[in-house]
Amino acid sequence: MSFRKIFLLAVVALGLAAFFSFDLGQFLSLDYLKQSQVRFETLYAADPLKVSLVYFAIYVAATALSIPGATIITLAGGAIFGLWWGTLLVSFASCIGATLAFLVSRFVLRDSIEAKFGNRLAEINRGIEKDGAFYLFTLRLIPVVPFFVINLVMGLTKMKALTFYAVSQIGMLAGTLVYVNAGTQLAQIDSLKGILSPALLGSFVLLGVFPLIAKGIVGLLQKRKVYARWASVKPKRFDRNLIVIGAGAGGLVSAYIAAVVKAKVTLVEAHKMGGDCLNYGCVPSKALIKSAKLAHQMRHGETYGLHSTPPTFGFKAVMQRIQAIVRAIEPHDSVERYTGLGVEVLQGYAKLVNPWTVEIALNDGSKQTLTTRSVVIAAGARPFVPPLPGLEDSGYVTSDTMWEKFGELDEVPKRLVVLGGGPIGCELAQSFARLGSKVTQVEMAPRVMAREDEEVSELARQALMKDGVDVRTGHKAVRVEKRPVRPELVLRQAQDDRGDGASTSSARTGGVLVVEHQGAEQHIEFDELLCAVGRSARLTGYGLEELGIPANKTVDTNEYLQTLYPNIYAAGDVAGPYQFTHVAAHQAWYAAVNALFGDFKKFKADYRVIPWATFIDPEVARVGLNEQEAKEKGIAVEVTKYGIDDLDRAIADSEAHGFVKVLTVPGKDTILGVTIVGTHAGDLLAEYVLAMKHGLGLNKILGTIHTYPTLAEANKYAAGEWKRAHAPNQLLAWVGRFHDWRRG
Repeated sequence: MSFRKIFLLAVVALGLAAFFSFDLGQFLSLDYLKQSQVRFETLYAADPLKVSLVYFAIYVAATALSIPGATIITLAGGAIFGLWWGTLLVSFASCIGATLAFLVSRFVLRDSIEAKFGNRLAEINRGIEKDGAFYLFTLRLIPVVPFFVINLVMGLTKMKALTFYAVSQIGMLAGTLVYVNAGTQLAQIDSLKGILSPALLGSFVLLGVFPLIAKGIVGLLQKRKVYARWASVKPKRFDRNLIVIGAGAGGLVSAYIAAVVKAKVTLVEAHKMGGDCLNYGCVPSKALIKSAKLAHQMRHGETYGLHSTPPTFGFKAVMQRIQAIVRAIEPHDSVERYTGLGVEVLQGYAKLVNPWTVEIALNDGSKQTLTTRSVVIAAGARPFVPPLPGLEDSGYVTSDTMWEKFGELDEVPKRLVVLGGGPIGCELAQSFARLGSKVTQVEMAPRVMAREDEEVSELARQALMKDGVDVRTGHKAVRVEKRPVRPELVLRQAQDDRGDGASTSSARTGGVLVVEHQGAEQHIEFDELLCAVGRSARLTGYGLEELGIPANKTVDTNEYLQTLYPNIYAAGDVAGPYQFTHVAAHQAWYAAVNALFGDFKKFKADYRVIPWATFIDPEVARVGLNEQEAKEKGIAVEVTKYGIDDLDRAIADSEAHGFVKVLTVPGKDTILGVTIVGTHAGDLLAEYVLAMKHGLGLNKILGTIHTYPTLAEANKYAAGEWKRAHAPNQLLAWVGRFHDWRRG
């Protein structure tokens, strides 16, 4: 702590010590004030300016030091100076003193509080930045929370001092008038309870109701301003209660909820029902991972006491299996199912014409225009393609386009370059390596899966390399060049063209990826290039620009998932901040319910417990904080770790690798985050997700019976490790002595 902070603390401490040591509180009692009222009035009559200045200084000092007694001093202002002059003195003195307390709290306490509770304070600051002035105004209007508490707490936030002073000056004025007015009637007040006469009580009731009225008025004014340019086109009647744009996870759930509550809802999808997850993401990738894992197990049969055998397969059959799995799940998300649920499903491109009108260009060439009370935008995301020179001419694929292109191949790509070291890149790189591709994975960052802890990233890198992936981290892709001409390939191509040679697609496709590492260029030849560097929200083509709805990387929404226009909502990848199917479905509930019933009650989207998993082998699953994030946010945590190599079932399955790592509040069993690395980590994580959602600690998990032998026992043993570290050793020593005594 700096010398200036120590000095300021000392001054405040001395001031408080003097107040209590000299029993100055006796002068801040109702009895003393009533007894001295005549004397104060005489002094004021003799020298009004001097008495006013002394009173002003005392009030500022008392408020700045947060000394109890502000109510008595305010009453004194009314008793001595009358209503108007007393109100003027109290109003400015209280605000100046409050601002001084605010600044002292900020200067002395904020840094240490941020270091300890940085994550929570960051959330508060986001709210303060958005609605802080209005929130402070409502607190000042209602004299329920002690004003000195408000002064000190607001000093810990990033609210500007000038804003704090101005809002306090206005917000406290009504309450100041009430108390100063009560002071003018001091002779009739026998106790502080006397302030709450029927008339004054009515004043406080009005003060309590006023913030709600003010908030409603502000909301109406904001709506009026937002909708001003569209006022002339607002329909008097609406065709639909809700129109949903996009039939991925977010859109399907939104439409389903609307249909369940008997709203008239239309779902618009331009391409495939089920969106990215069913057709290009979760479902086909997991089917690929399963085939690749079986091929890996066959290749390592000796691990299970069997003969190892190289897997023989046709790659086209693998891809056909994947498409068969997609077709098997399709009915869950089909037009027929949702029509049967009561949803009108239209196949075409939707565009917002105004906040209540959607124009739909149907796939059959016709057009339809519908009006609606509310809209949910669930347009999803697409693979991000970096502006890499030569990439467009390379025949690259993404996680969306690879299924169709690779489905036409007879053999797995011989040389595959995977651009990207995130979850998608890692899953696909490992799978194709296990199926026989020579895979080179290129990642610009110093490690793969950079959002995870360093030890997790390292385990992922080792697993990829063990399966034959050439992992090149710290390598920046510079450009893509055409494959150099090779005489033998030209000859083979000529044979193919004459029909007297085996087909070789590598003569026609592929190229060279040029990367930069430590200042030097490297050249990586490939037959196929898979771009997996992330996904970007779909933000164009459906009217955001024309309506002026703000969108940067995602559509801007508030905590209720409302866009600029309160009747237009966004959910899923297009809204962020997470790009997971389960989060899209989670957001869809809030978007649909708020869209349909928000005039009566709105719900803030809850992101407190968000799980996710990366399905490499071994799997990586996480919920809440990891050590890396805790350090970045300045959150103190205690780390408990259990090695799965000690787990009976994992040993029996020859899967004895990985760990369960739990972050808790220091000294408590409250779970802040969990990372699991190991087989079926995504399934094991569910127990912790449930515990965190409902406030259950490690002691509850430890006290729960887990079936033996199962992988789920890892969770119980992790809780046991925490319990062992917090054993009451001193008490146990006494218990040991007790047992010694019992034995005689």
